[in-house]
Amino acid sequence: MSNDPIKVIDEACVGCQLCVKACPFGAIEMDEKLAVIDLTTCTLCGACVPACKFDAIEMRQSEKAQADFSAYQDVWVFAEQDDGVIQSVTYELLGEGRQLADDLGMHLCAVLLGSNVSEQANELISRGAEKVYMVDQPELTHFQDEPYAAIISDMVKRHKPNIFLCGATTIGRSVISRIAVETGAGLTADCTGLAIDPGTKNLMQTRPAFGGNIMATILTPNTRPQMATVRHKVFKEAEVDPSRTGDVVPVDIDKALLASRTKRLTFVPEEDNIINIAEADFIISGGRGMGKPENFDILHELAEVLGGGVGASRAAVDADWIPYSHQVGQTGKTVCPKIYIACGISGQIQHLAGMSASDVIIAINKDPDAPIFSVATLGIVGDVFEIVPRLTAELRKVLGE
Repeated sequence: MSNDPIKVIDEACVGCQLCVKACPFGAIEMDEKLAVIDLTTCTLCGACVPACKFDAIEMRQSEKAQADFSAYQDVWVFAEQDDGVIQSVTYELLGEGRQLADDLGMHLCAVLLGSNVSEQANELISRGAEKVYMVDQPELTHFQDEPYAAIISDMVKRHKPNIFLCGATTIGRSVISRIAVETGAGLTADCTGLAIDPGTKNLMQTRPAFGGNIMATILTPNTRPQMATVRHKVFKEAEVDPSRTGDVVPVDIDKALLASRTKRLTFVPEEDNIINIAEADFIISGGRGMGKPENFDILHELAEVLGGGVGASRAAVDADWIPYSHQVGQTGKTVCPKIYIACGISGQIQHLAGMSASDVIIAINKDPDAPIFSVATLGIVGDVFEIVPRLTAELRKVLGE
């Protein structure tokens, strides 16, 4: 029993069953008022350890020898750009990366790939990057998975960053997973919190798990770099300071790394005259209560008056009432607007995970017991098809004046 990776200390267990409730896998049962862990079911997630108020559960740390990671230095941020425009998630990562680098006593660096991007490199320095590794090639004008991943993997092997952060965007998720496989590194996806363990100096990566029901903190102590994707709008952007100085390091690459089995033929933007919800200060979202796709027209009208974006719950997207790019929630976008208006959205935990950080939440729902009201700043019990048009008319009148 002493060699088990996790065990219950019988003398300390009082049979309170808190661990039973905390286990997401049903691996703990009670036997004569003592907790018993089924090691064939337990995944060693560790949720039961902090749940026990009597320190009756002990998890043994792996005895695997710790590799020497002294050569791995600095915090790297992938600088995502689109047609020469640095995406705002990059500035958010630089803001959080600054704190991580300071806690480790390391440098904050950015990795920038593209064509004619020297000006963008200076932007990254003004946002706090002390060093920008830049690969400037005509073939990198537009993002492609294979060359981007191959080039960055080569840079990681050569320069050995301690931490590598990337936005949890379509591009970020695509490229960093390839880099993790190529370098043999651990990767945590969709993080909402990052911190340095003061004892081990490992990166603590926190993300929602099990449909947002718990928050899991993940460590990758046995590999480097420690890699994570971070959700958009979770952290504040690094402030601009034009007086900052830093080094732009042009990186020479093997031309073979530019090879790709695919090529970009054309780009067709989504036909939508409403702004991207990830950037919007005002978001009007619709759920199952909207009834049918045509009813989203009233949400678009309100969004147009406010200069905001239209969001949706997963139920509305799954019903093909609105494109996936509008989905807010655990499997959609994380948003942080000044005002979030939820129309006909019940408020399941998966949706709340994507919008609960909004400054003001206004919920409109005819069900007074809808879960959305538990997080709403202001709740309106009523028919969205009566309330929203009246709200639009009043705002149009006020804003017009």
